[in-house]
Amino acid sequence: MKNSTRNILVAPLNWGLGHATRCIPIIRELEKNGFTPIIASDGVALQILQKEFPNLQALNLPSYEIEYAKSSSGFKWKLIVNSPKMIDAIFTEKKMVKKWISEYNLHGIISDNRLGVYSKKIPSVFITHQLNVLSGNTTWISSKLHQHFIKKFSECWVPDIERNPNLTGKLGHLKKSKLNLRYLGPLSRLEKKELPIKYDLMVILSGPEPQRTYLEQKLREEVLQFKGKVIFICGVIESEQKIEQQGNVTYYNFMTSEELETAFNESEMVLCRSGYTTVMDLAKLEKKAFFIPTPGQFEQEYLARRFKRNGLAPYTKQDDFRIEDLEDIKLYQGLPKLEKEIHWKQLLILFEGE
Repeated sequence: MKNSTRNILVAPLNWGLGHATRCIPIIRELEKNGFTPIIASDGVALQILQKEFPNLQALNLPSYEIEYAKSSSGFKWKLIVNSPKMIDAIFTEKKMVKKWISEYNLHGIISDNRLGVYSKKIPSVFITHQLNVLSGNTTWISSKLHQHFIKKFSECWVPDIERNPNLTGKLGHLKKSKLNLRYLGPLSRLEKKELPIKYDLMVILSGPEPQRTYLEQKLREEVLQFKGKVIFICGVIESEQKIEQQGNVTYYNFMTSEELETAFNESEMVLCRSGYTTVMDLAKLEKKAFFIPTPGQFEQEYLARRFKRNGLAPYTKQDDFRIEDLEDIKLYQGLPKLEKEIHWKQLLILFEGE
């Protein structure tokens, strides 16, 4: 498939939906700037990008087989047990990328947290909001390991602001660093629109199983006691969209970006995980939120605690949540709208060389 088009491989990690959905604005900008994106991932991350860009070539990468433990305390142990599979996947994707460079005439690579998707032969960009990887008492080693991988890439793009105020805190900022970092500003596929409010509450779920299902089951019971109209997006990517009405609650299995943009803009407040992609969407859309971090996911727990401490948004642990907790939203100011224009032309110059 050798041709004269400037093909760029865009490869997000399949862990929840966030890595894939924040690649959507990047893929759009690549197309606007005369590049041809080729998408590569596995599982739901690949499915969501194929739904969004049905005309683009899509390639399968091996799964990192990241599984969540049933309890938060088992999360780190589960990751350690699964790490041989993950290392195996990283080696496999390295081999695949090597082959794809000539097969698809690749001009560049953009990897969102896929550690083996890079090449010394062509410009390779790593996207992450976690320069420090929080893992409790092993944070120093998980962070060093992550930074060791990031060094192999030509550039590292951080979807946040370099100075204060910013959204990631210590996750996306290092005291000193030899990494080739570029702070993009927050990335969102959604736009703020002035639409009349239709829903008092929007519930949006995502993230790996089995925790997504646990939260869905819990919230299905809790929302029955909510006084007001609710739109409930389960975050289950299936071949067909399903809509179901129960009393004052409208359930969707999933939504396209366009539908999601409308739903966000038509909702008064949002109940969701404190995953970073959702955080960036909320900041852009200026929506007040209540967070329930994924149990055992240090990064989401850190972000939720940080937003509460700074008076931006309340949160509670999954097991403790009650629908009346949403009253607390009024006491918080909401996430800051951090305006930073992304100069895509300048960023994408990296891929201009022959």
